[in-house]
Amino acid sequence: MATEMHTEVVVRPVRDVDAEALGRVHATCWHETYDHLISKAALEAVSPKRLAELWTHWAAQGPEFTMRAALVDGEIVGFVGSGPARDKDAPRFRELYFIYLLDAYHGTGIGQQLFDAAVEEGEGIYLWVADDNPRAHRFYVRNGFQLDGAQHTEPFLGETLTEVRFVR
Repeated sequence: MATEMHTEVVVRPVRDVDAEALGRVHATCWHETYDHLISKAALEAVSPKRLAELWTHWAAQGPEFTMRAALVDGEIVGFVGSGPARDKDAPRFRELYFIYLLDAYHGTGIGQQLFDAAVEEGEGIYLWVADDNPRAHRFYVRNGFQLDGAQHTEPFLGETLTEVRFVR
């Protein structure tokens, strides 16, 4: 990003019309994040079109759900989602469902902008993250989260992914 001074970053609510772009970015982020955890074959089965259908559904959720997209010069480069807790034994009422940012934008502050757009300052919230994702772990610790000792194995693309829970 040599022209960083001229780059406009906007974080805004997800819209229906974003579904296709979000599907593409989501698929790319999964490749960048999970290549070392999930087989190449499983990742190649990820369909940007199928993810776009999911985004059409997510964009239509009620006001208790927060879905935001980060755009750089008008192009979606990341997204975040939070809402009501999904676990029966949830340690908090709200959950951060996901935050993904294209690798090229890691370290630019956009991930923090996404986080801040989906999580109230000082809000009690929890999240699940891949056990083997040290960069994400550092990000969440910086934002006041701590591992609470819970972990589970989650089906992911026909394989399994071990996730750990962070709470703040």
